[in-house]
Amino acid sequence: MDRRSFIRTAGTLGAGAAASTLAAPAIAQGNVTWRMVTTWPKNFPGLGVGAQRLADRITAASGGRLTVQVYSAGEMVPPLQSLDAVIDGTAEMSHGAAYYWQNKSQALSFFTGVPFGMTSRELTAWVRYMGGQEIWDEIYDQFGVQGFLSGDTGTQAGGWFRNELTGVADVQGLRFRTPGLGGRVWEKLGATVTNMAAGEIFQALQSGTLDAAEFVGPYNDLALGFYQVAKNYYFPSFVEPGLATELVVDKAKYQALPSDLQALVKDICQAEYDQVASDFYANDPRALQTLINDHGVNVMQFPEEILQAGAEAAKEIMTGLRDSDDPLVKKTAESFISSLNIVRTRSRDTDGAFVQAREKFFTI
Repeated sequence: MDRRSFIRTAGTLGAGAAASTLAAPAIAQGNVTWRMVTTWPKNFPGLGVGAQRLADRITAASGGRLTVQVYSAGEMVPPLQSLDAVIDGTAEMSHGAAYYWQNKSQALSFFTGVPFGMTSRELTAWVRYMGGQEIWDEIYDQFGVQGFLSGDTGTQAGGWFRNELTGVADVQGLRFRTPGLGGRVWEKLGATVTNMAAGEIFQALQSGTLDAAEFVGPYNDLALGFYQVAKNYYFPSFVEPGLATELVVDKAKYQALPSDLQALVKDICQAEYDQVASDFYANDPRALQTLINDHGVNVMQFPEEILQAGAEAAKEIMTGLRDSDDPLVKKTAESFISSLNIVRTRSRDTDGAFVQAREKFFTI
């Protein structure tokens, strides 16, 4: 799918879902309709589709008692104002990424992706079983909202660069789109970092406003058309090793729902987290082959000098957050770091060892 085709099809999925969910049973007495604003373009592979599917599943599973209408990026509010729309009551739900809101609390970045931090499986272990969700709730309580993990892209691509990177010297002054704590790492390496929504990146690359950009990975990046401007595609990302998206809800309205509907929203978010991961695992490799074979993209790995400098910068940032004067930032960093040092042993000694053995000894 190219960037024009998914934009041209905008409305097809959403209109069909809206027509079915607003039938007579869905507007019967006692039923409610919630608005979900997203940071994604409509029908955007993996993420936008996942947001729509989540809404449709809630509507269907509740029998229309809770109907969710989706407003894609820019339809109701600008994409990077979707959380504010829930806080101010314009919408009841937001679908995006927690690190987009790090200006509200630096602690929120831990629930999306941390440089040299947790993989997606490690992140869910922390959130679900090691106290992460409870800390996340504390952070969002300040704003009257509740957050749930809602999607998993896995380890992302490192980004698109006009010019090849041979070392840290090539990063100096580089105008780079990359958000969250990862953006802070690249700043320490010498880049000039900015964040912008998915639909704005291509034009910025094309016009020369950006020299480089990262978004997610091949599945999304093929649709966005970055290969038309930059040909050097770096793997893997060392700043987004297991990115999670979030569903945020108005907490007071959520708690006012019957208990079965509260459980339904929570459980469908968990199901969608895993569904989105499967979507990316299936389609990232196929999209990457299209980028290589049909569009002449050069797949590259970051030089060790950049990886080492990035790791040193990440450690400095993490240490600063752990020593923060903000009690919630400090608490989040301490919990994340202590949990990382536990779960990484499973990834290293079991998962990593198996993958290495498979690559070395098994082909079929």
